[in-house]
Formats: sequence, structure tokens, C-alpha cells
Amino acid sequence: MKHIARKRFGQHFLTDPAIIDGIVRAIDPRPGQAMVEIGPGLAALTQPLVERLGRLTVIELDRDLAARLRQRPQLQVIESDVLKVDFASIQIATPAIKLRVCGNLPYNISTPILFHLLPFAGRVEDQHFMLQKEVIDRMVAAPSTADYGRLSVMLQWRYAMENVLFVPPTAFDPPPRVDSAVVRMVPHAEFAPLDIRAFSELVQTAFSQRRKLLRHSLGKWLQARGFAGHFDTQRRAEEVPVAEYIALATELQG
Repeated sequence: MKHIARKRFGQHFLTDPAIIDGIVRAIDPRPGQAMVEIGPGLAALTQPLVERLGRLTVIELDRDLAARLRQRPQLQVIESDVLKVDFASIQIATPAIKLRVCGNLPYNISTPILFHLLPFAGRVEDQHFMLQKEVIDRMVAAPSTADYGRLSVMLQWRYAMENVLFVPPTAFDPPPRVDSAVVRMVPHAEFAPLDIRAFSELVQTAFSQRRKLLRHSLGKWLQARGFAGHFDTQRRAEEVPVAEYIALATELQG
């Protein structure tokens, strides 16, 4: 029976064979690697992945799709909302190796998923996600550009990222109203060990009034915390490089 895409799950199923092949080549899965696919849907990407890997863990919220996926013996199916999944406790054949994570993420919750995965970056080898192109533009944005914001700073702290493939709406059924792309995210081997919540609050405060100088937002926030160090608040949030936000968070944490 044909599965009808469910709007509440943000379902858009990938159908273009050339795009599927391009994504698989970008991921380059190898036998024995521990991979987790988020939102496998109708298994368009799942099938070529499991053929190369031998085993694959999938996370699927849709009960009907999860039941279909369970019929494939090479799949470990986690029927759950991905935002509730503890990636540190996913059972894999060789616990010592790192996870590779991929998926066509539901666009309506893609940013919460990216933030949910942040604390598990130390257990991850790499991540490849299909996302709205506009979101990826923000993820990889440089300072002093319109796309640079909270998402850029939070993710660039922990990952090296690149846009690896453009995906048109026609590659899906039903087609979304936006252009899509595939991003590669590789956790930095060396990074400042920050408290994620505190860093997130700092960055969110900085960008809360992005058209104004930082003295109106972050400056007052720092003052309230008795910050005695030097940080130039006569700039807008988008003018401050990621490294400076990290240095400020490290100073506050220390």
C-alpha cells in the first residue's frame, strides 16, 4: 500500500536516483562502520546505505514506516522522536568506534535536531544531513554577512562544515517549496570544552537585537554577571568572529 506523506511529520520523500547516488557518494559508507540514519522514511537512502554497510540503525517516528522497516533484518529500528533519543546509549556492534549520522531531516524541526546532537559530538565521526538550503547557508556563514547568526556560532564552535550538494524540490515527493542541500559536519578534534547551555545563552543574548550594538544586549548581560574583562561591545553581534565568542565564554566559565 502506498504511504501518503504526513504533513505533521514534515515528510518529503526523496525519489531522484541521481541525487540519492550523489548523497551516498558524499557519505561514502564502508562495511563495519556504525551508522545511524534519522528519518529513513520509504528507505530511498536506507537501501543503498545498508547494502554498503551490512548493518544500519534507523530512527523513525512514523509508526507505519517503522513497522515496514522492521521487516528488514539488517536494520535496527528505533521508533522514537529523534529529539528524545540518547545518542550516547545507541547499541552498536563495536562500542569503541564512533557513530556516523545521516538523514533527510524534517525541515520543521531541523534546528532543534542539530542542537540536540551537539552534546554527542564527541561520540560522532561525521554527520551528513539534507536540510533546507537556507539553513545550511546560515550554518556555514562567515561573520559580517546576513546569514551569520546564532546557528553559525554554535555549530562552528564544534564542527567543520561544508555544503556538499544542491538538491532541487523536484527530487522529492511531494516537492517542498524550498531548495534543499546536503551538509557535511565533522566534529573538531580540538575545541574549547564549554558548558553548552551557558554558551547558548551568551550567543542567544548577543543576537537578540542584531541590528543594535552589543552594548544594548550582551553588554548589559555581561554587566549583570559582574564581568570585569574586556570585550568590545561597540560592535553588532554579526561582526564578532566565532573565536571571540568562544574566548568570552571560556573567560566567563573560568
